[in-house]
Amino acid sequence: MERNNRQKDFSNSHLGVRGDCSKLYLIGMMGSGKSYWAKQLATATKRKWMDLDTVIEQTAGKTISNIFATEGEAAFRLLEQKVLQQTASDKDLIVATGGGAPCFFDNIAWMNAHGVTVFIDEPIEVLVHRLQKEKAHRPLVSNTSDNELYVSLTERLASRIHFYQKAQHTVIGSQATIEDFVKLLNL
Repeated sequence: MERNNRQKDFSNSHLGVRGDCSKLYLIGMMGSGKSYWAKQLATATKRKWMDLDTVIEQTAGKTISNIFATEGEAAFRLLEQKVLQQTASDKDLIVATGGGAPCFFDNIAWMNAHGVTVFIDEPIEVLVHRLQKEKAHRPLVSNTSDNELYVSLTERLASRIHFYQKAQHTVIGSQATIEDFVKLLNL
């Protein structure tokens, strides 16, 4: 899959067996629109949706930033995996995952086996533009300059892209419509 050859929506058909079509897992970088599209799709299809990070915070009784600060990333990733795997028995659910969720404990393979996965791919420039407006609400980027944000996102994407490319589908979020996402549920 060539990142420079961006298509609105295409299937990674080489991945083989599709997961449970009653669940959709949205993956991608911070700022790619996972929560936005989960809400939109849930409304359009009358399904439930969840933001994985929000459920993790509710489960832990503290913010993700606090979990990282007090328990470390390893503890956060274990909790993330546990909460993710609790969706196995859910039906008609759309899950907006955290940006790193597919990258640990073979979570991407687990999501592919238990649902339909969609990588919401956005150019770094789009992510930077969106995150500039949200810095106050995003502790990981709140104290970064625009240049530092660009460099950080570029490096993070480079380390994660091979996990994201294992999704069953890829959508360029800023070029997509709600109909594009609905079609993925009906394939």
